[in-house]
Amino acid sequence: MYQTLLQYLKRYDFSFLGSFFAIFLVGVLNLYSATHSQAGEGLDMLYRSQIMWWLLASVVAVIVSVVFNPKTFERVSYFAYGVTFFLLILVMVMGDVGMGAQRWLQLGPIRMQPSEFMKLGLAMALARYFARVQPEKELSFRDLIIPGIIAGVPAVMVILQPDLGTGMLLLLIFAMMIFYKRLKWRTIITLVVGALVAGVLMYNFGLREYQRKRIHTFIDPYADAKGSGYNAIQSEIAIGSGRLFGKGFKNSSQASLQYLPENHTDFVFAIFNEEHGFFGSVFLVVLYLILFMRLIWLASSVQRFYDSVLVVGIMSIFFWHTFVNMSMVSGLMPIVGIPLPMMSYGGSAMLTYGVCIGMVTAISNSRNFFN
Repeated sequence: MYQTLLQYLKRYDFSFLGSFFAIFLVGVLNLYSATHSQAGEGLDMLYRSQIMWWLLASVVAVIVSVVFNPKTFERVSYFAYGVTFFLLILVMVMGDVGMGAQRWLQLGPIRMQPSEFMKLGLAMALARYFARVQPEKELSFRDLIIPGIIAGVPAVMVILQPDLGTGMLLLLIFAMMIFYKRLKWRTIITLVVGALVAGVLMYNFGLREYQRKRIHTFIDPYADAKGSGYNAIQSEIAIGSGRLFGKGFKNSSQASLQYLPENHTDFVFAIFNEEHGFFGSVFLVVLYLILFMRLIWLASSVQRFYDSVLVVGIMSIFFWHTFVNMSMVSGLMPIVGIPLPMMSYGGSAMLTYGVCIGMVTAISNSRNFFN
């Protein structure tokens, strides 16, 4: 019994759980630092809730990695997509409204955001579809109609909540997966032209006034420094004031004086920059790069096509969250409300990341145990 367990542990891939823990540890310390001075608003206890969510997500990750195998993931892919799609419908019918958006479901004491789960459901459904429809074939525009519907319908539903950031994220996950599947050059050109036309139409007819203001703010935040440009300016001040080595742990003036709103969700990276400076931020980016590179290695080393595409889909979830969040708080992209994985506060997101980590660990373990 002991020898069997020892052999199992030797073959178990701990690298993804290790990355999950390392980034979370940095994140929960940063969350405590960002909120410790906001006791009157009850935000100073968020770090405890975050620890509980991470513990639950870690247990889920271990269970998924041990109990399930990649063939099971493939069998339940469409079911998982269907469940998350149904939850999005429930949000439209009976979802809670907060901050002008209808994004949450209240199930007893649990409040969840189904759009977070849809990211993984979408990755699983697309991987299943591409694995079953001529995996070696380069995709034409016609070949993208069905997967485009699979991705486009939930993306539109999320955008209508309204949650433009998460809706666009679903489309970015779709884009990375189809490029990995391989596209014909004619298809790429058609998609680029279509995206440009859709962007113009969306800006003129699909965006609400406050969403257009975010684009204007990105171009010139000082045009409305006390209004729509306030968050962007305060974020840049936080990052710039950190300089090379930062102000030190719990020494963020932007957090303690509450100049920067949402410093526990969308703008955690700005607070981290202020307290730990350029070198601290490089350290955090390296942690994410280790996770990304490990996922790329796994996608290229597995034998089953479904496993490979699914790993790319999961990597795109982590990558696009990280890239968009860090870019928007640094002034390189418009502010769209995308959290930073394992750093920003959020239970639904943490659970989604835990399931993702468990799945890629299971896929990696299958190489060691069954090959």
